[in-house]
Amino acid sequence: MHKKSIELLNKAVADELSAIHQYMYFHFHCDDQGYDLLAGLFKQTAIQEMGHVETLAERILFLKGDVDMNPAEGIKQIKTVRDMLERARQMEEDSAKEYNIWANECSANADAASKKIFEALVDDEERHFDQFDQEMENIDKFGEGYLALQSIERSKNISGIGGGPAEK
Repeated sequence: MHKKSIELLNKAVADELSAIHQYMYFHFHCDDQGYDLLAGLFKQTAIQEMGHVETLAERILFLKGDVDMNPAEGIKQIKTVRDMLERARQMEEDSAKEYNIWANECSANADAASKKIFEALVDDEERHFDQFDQEMENIDKFGEGYLALQSIERSKNISGIGGGPAEK
């Protein structure tokens, strides 16, 4: 009965799984470069995307479908922060556009519950876009010094100079 909804929900699962993998890859590289704030942002976003997968999977199973756990695409091996943020913004923007369309398709097929899920996802994806966009604006406004400050702060924390307990 809800074959189209199951198909769209599984497409969203694939997109979200790709985002989780990509954001964790970015997290690892930002963490390695000492960019704690950005590393944390990518990790938090990946965790939120995991919640999206869970919500989508629950709906698919409720509709008596099967959850396809294959990511939509592989990881882009991007190591520069500006390119990471640009990729993340594009991923979020694309997802928001698709989810808007898919919400309308679910509605046209008399599936208001799936429509609501997609609408809630649009809100989250737009918020994620805004967070990544803000970080890009910070780099544009403050230059590479914005990133250097994150590394300096980590060094201070590790050495105990920053007044807080030493980490790692």
